[in-house]
Amino acid sequence: MSHNYSQYLKHPVFKVASEIVTEKNVEAYVIGGFVRDLLLDRPSKDIDIVVVGSGLDLAKACAEKLRVKKVSTFERFGTAHFRYKDLEVEFVGARKESYRSDSRKPSVEDGSLRDDQNRRDFSINALALNLHKDHFGELIDPFNGRVDLDKKIIRTPLEPAKTYSDDPLRMMRAIRFATQLDFKIENKSLEAIAENAHRLEIISRERIVTELNKIILSDTPSRGFKLLYSTKLLHQFFPEMIALQGIETRDGKSHKDNFYHTLEVLDNISENTPNLWLRWSALLHDIAKPATKRFDTKVGWTFHGHEDLGARMVPKIFKRLKLPLDAKMKYVQKLVRLHLRPISLVKGFVTDSAVRRLLFEAGDDIDDLMVLCNADITSKNEFKVKKYKKNFATVKEKLIAVEEKDRIRNFQPPVSGELIMKTFGLEPGEEIGTIKSKIKDAILEGVIANNKEEAYQFMLEIAKELGLESIEK
Repeated sequence: MSHNYSQYLKHPVFKVASEIVTEKNVEAYVIGGFVRDLLLDRPSKDIDIVVVGSGLDLAKACAEKLRVKKVSTFERFGTAHFRYKDLEVEFVGARKESYRSDSRKPSVEDGSLRDDQNRRDFSINALALNLHKDHFGELIDPFNGRVDLDKKIIRTPLEPAKTYSDDPLRMMRAIRFATQLDFKIENKSLEAIAENAHRLEIISRERIVTELNKIILSDTPSRGFKLLYSTKLLHQFFPEMIALQGIETRDGKSHKDNFYHTLEVLDNISENTPNLWLRWSALLHDIAKPATKRFDTKVGWTFHGHEDLGARMVPKIFKRLKLPLDAKMKYVQKLVRLHLRPISLVKGFVTDSAVRRLLFEAGDDIDDLMVLCNADITSKNEFKVKKYKKNFATVKEKLIAVEEKDRIRNFQPPVSGELIMKTFGLEPGEEIGTIKSKIKDAILEGVIANNKEEAYQFMLEIAKELGLESIEK
């Protein structure tokens, strides 16, 4: 059954491409993600046009008519690309592919539209719309992708085991699409993914993590992680997360399953922030629990120090997964290290000095830290959750009040190292650090106010205790 979707192809790019294709009597089609998203009514900025023949010629002709100055061509691959207003447009010659088992890079030869659709990863990504005027907007759908879109199913066009073995990254993509679109992966596909999970070893970490980040950025990331876990894909690249799974019971005392708790925290935080790195901090906040798990006969299971060890594990995980080893990593590290602090404030009487210390250590990330801690409240006991959230609101108010009064966030002690050296005629050394640190503690503990006069007087007192005399008369 041939549907016509010409009303959707009103954009100048399609109009121009259609004119050229018809005039030169070339076969060309809009294919893949753009067509899928068009039918799902999702916005899309990437247009792929497949040409039976040369993609380069059509790209150049379209660019000329659209007055696009810059066309990037890749002669070797027969592809070309240009940007038109807010759209990325790619032209590629129809291809036929065959794979070797040790690489996801296929050997390629020219092919027909059908060959090109055969090499696509999923039926919903193999949909094509004709650009020739005589058949403009006709949908070519050899694998019933339109039906799969309606039924919300992820299915491969050809035998799933072959599709996934040829290019194992498709397994990550299957789970990513299922998570983003809230689709179901058909059973044969799921079985094939589990059978081929080990093939992920031929894929670079960067490519794996690109898909993983898209899963983390979806509305309900836990769906993706549960699929990654059940198909054993997660086991191939993220052993620390696998170690979180499971519950141990001793003397009738159990701990919660930290894998599912982590996913709950990740879903909770995703409702409140699109920030990828804040979501990563939710994913890693309890990552050191397996390594710190101990059984205490009086209190049951403990995970003392998991926040500090977790923060120390972050760089190793980022390095292995080829995540950025820059400020983003430091930010995740900081949040993992501090994630218990607001909760411990909630449990006891909130002193100004404890709040000041937290503000000082968290700096500008205090608000993100509070979002993480709020997401970390996952008890099944509603009364407990309500109580925590109420106490949490108290801590937030206290943070705001102390911040307004003391301006502690990111504060630098009002007395500099230079001033200390100048006042006592000292060379750089341990004493300067000792004096600065005592001044900082006095401010954080509320012994003195955060201003230069009180800090200067306090410095003179400490110096006296250390046997130092001012040379400034």
